[in-house]
Amino acid sequence: MILPLQQDEVFLADLDRARESAPESLHVWWLGQSGFLVQWRENRLLLDPYLSDSLSSKYAATDKPHVRMTERVVDPSLISGVGLVTATHAHTDHLDAETLIPLARSNPGLRLVFPEAIRSLAAARSGLPHESLIGLDAPSPGRPAGTGSMQRATVGPFQIQAVPAAHEALDCDPMGRLSCLGFIIRVGSWTLYHSGDTVLFPGMVDCLREARIDLAFLPINGRSPERRVAGNLWGHEAAALAYQSGMGAVVPCHYELFEFNTASPADFEARCQALLQPYHRLQAGGRLTLGPRSCP
Repeated sequence: MILPLQQDEVFLADLDRARESAPESLHVWWLGQSGFLVQWRENRLLLDPYLSDSLSSKYAATDKPHVRMTERVVDPSLISGVGLVTATHAHTDHLDAETLIPLARSNPGLRLVFPEAIRSLAAARSGLPHESLIGLDAPSPGRPAGTGSMQRATVGPFQIQAVPAAHEALDCDPMGRLSCLGFIIRVGSWTLYHSGDTVLFPGMVDCLREARIDLAFLPINGRSPERRVAGNLWGHEAAALAYQSGMGAVVPCHYELFEFNTASPADFEARCQALLQPYHRLQAGGRLTLGPRSCP
């Protein structure tokens, strides 16, 4: 079992230490899988957190056991000061009741951003009231956003813009709304991109290049039919996407959580190095700090 770099009380202490010592810097911690905690000043945002063993329990007696590789970073009920959490799609490792419900109890006023297409599931798994649920949609090649759907939302200092994600296709609900999204997040002077689960699709590079992303979080576990789950970017594809989109730096994710659905980051790192694409590889529970800078 892989131990997080920082865990439980040590992890929580680092959140406070970063806020107190460098409040104007942007701090990012990897929570494992596709989960990240973003902190700027007094504000905390959680991106697609999975902080339970719900999937391991659910599939324990099946032919697709979700055997955990890395221990949980932190009990979600212990995290405070979070105003916003995202879920890019409905899969439990991105929208987990056993993470969201205790998180909501510890963070009064918490808001959840998700694809409008999965509103009923987001409500059920989070336990949040209607006014705390923010459903978004995005246009994709050949289709506008769903009628009446919002594409952007602002919660505190965080501005969230929905963009398409293909897991492994650009799937829509019966009303034409995308079931999987990525999120472009603007906070302070930084622009972040959380792709959610995705493969490459037409128009993706142009969309991301236009956003001028400073830091991206991209999956690298790839896709193999024998896994019997929807797949993601391979490591070399994630590196190339970051390079072609002009991203300032990229952090790999969606690996080292479940034995049946992981990949080595070596391919990603080698391709980044060949392309001279800046990247940061984090350990679960580890922190990346981007120094303060003036807003443009």
